[in-house]
This record gives sequence, C-alpha cells and structure tokens, in this order.
Amino acid sequence: MLIRIGYDIALNVNAPTALIYLLQVHPSRSADLVAGESITLSPPLHTDFYLDGFGNQCARVNIDAGTAQVRLRNEAQVRDGGLPDAVDWSAREHPVSELPVDCLQFLLPSRYCDFDGELLAFAWTRFANLQPGWARVQAICDYVHQHLRFDYACARPTRTARAAWQERVGVCRDFAHLAVALCRCMNIPARYATGYLGDIGIAPVPYPMDFSAWFEVYLGGHWHTFDARHNTPRIGRVLIARGRDAADVPITMVFGEHTLARFEVVTELA
Repeated sequence: MLIRIGYDIALNVNAPTALIYLLQVHPSRSADLVAGESITLSPPLHTDFYLDGFGNQCARVNIDAGTAQVRLRNEAQVRDGGLPDAVDWSAREHPVSELPVDCLQFLLPSRYCDFDGELLAFAWTRFANLQPGWARVQAICDYVHQHLRFDYACARPTRTARAAWQERVGVCRDFAHLAVALCRCMNIPARYATGYLGDIGIAPVPYPMDFSAWFEVYLGGHWHTFDARHNTPRIGRVLIARGRDAADVPITMVFGEHTLARFEVVTELA
C-alpha cells in the first residue's frame, strides 16, 4: 500500500539565527519513498544536510537578518507492506556482558529518560520476577499504558520519565520516555523513536494529526518496535529518527527566540 506523508510548519523569528530540523524519512525507509521527498523552505535559505551520531538525516538552516518567518513543507508517498508491528514472544533478553557495545548507551539514564533510586527500585519490585524477554517488555508497556492518562492539554516539553510517572499524565513522548526508562532500569536496551503514524487500520481518533513517538528494544539480537501509548501493533509507521530520548531527535530546534505559527502533519492512505 501507499501512505501519503507530509507537513506544513512555520516558525516566526526576530533575529539572525540557525534552525536544526529532523524532518526527513529515516535512511532505513528511504528506499520505500516512491519519488523522494519534496521538502521546500520559504524563503530559500542556505541549508547544510548531515547525518547525526544516531544515523538520522538532519539539516541546519542559516536564518538571515530580516527573515521574519521560516516555513517548511514536505509531500511524499511511502510504500508499506501493510502489516502491523511484528511480535516475537521468543525474543530473549541479553546479559549486559553479551550486548553489542553500541547498545550500551541505551542502558544509561538520559535527559528525559531519568531514573533514580525510587524509579529503579519500583521497576525491580514490579518487573524483576516476570518472564524475561518479550513478556517483560510487554508487561512494562501494559503498565505504562494503564498508569498514564493521555491528555494533549497537559503536554509539557520539560516533563521527564520520572515526572510522568509521578504525575500520571502525558502525551505519546511521555509514554515512550517512561517505558524506555523502565526498560533501562531492567538492563534492557531501549531507544526513543519518532515518525509518522496515521489512523490506518483503526477508527479515526478525535485528535489533530501529529508526529508520533514510540520506542525500540533490543531483544534476541534485533531491535523491535513497542508502543506504550497505543499498546497494540499498528500499521503504517514511518520512522523519521531515533535516539536516547526526545532531546536527541527534535523535530525543529531554533537557536534563538521564536514562536510556532503553523503546524500541520499529514499521514494517510494515498
């Protein structure tokens, strides 16, 4: 099947500065693009494209003096197999001593996936005696899905995993951060992911279209997709970027004062 993706994002600025954006489809899905992506920048400004340390496609825009607004637009179509997220109940946990060294960074606390003695102690009390592997990660997803209340009105960019656990509310990034932190508490490598996820194969939801956040866990020698927000295999995920947490994969980051003037996302069957 074909999925239509895109966005229309405008940012107001009042001084020369720079903008970093992670808004291109991840290299792992580039081959699925029907005719590439049609990213346009208004006004046309000098842009440097690069890969970051996690293998994400990034861009830096140099905003000139006199530029009052930067507008980013994109349209593309992505081929997708139409299958829900894969499930493998046989996938096993690895002892830390056996993990590939590039997984080790995904065991450590990070900016938004913080865990101190309290959350660590809770995780071991709650999940230590469960069957290791896929079943334990699914139990973490079940817990986070039930523990947090989804509420756009309560979104806060400074909320960490520990704060979400205490406040019991959040948006998709908070669900992902708490699940990632709990997996890391249990010595299971977990990383944050963001991308497109439309209402494909489900009834339409009464929320404005947005980018989505989920997470990936290293089990059985491979990375696997989990989603504590929806807590069910979904169809049509299109990955944009992955990292330790949301701080590594900002949709946009402006190095100066700015306001959001427009934010529209599209992801639907073509």
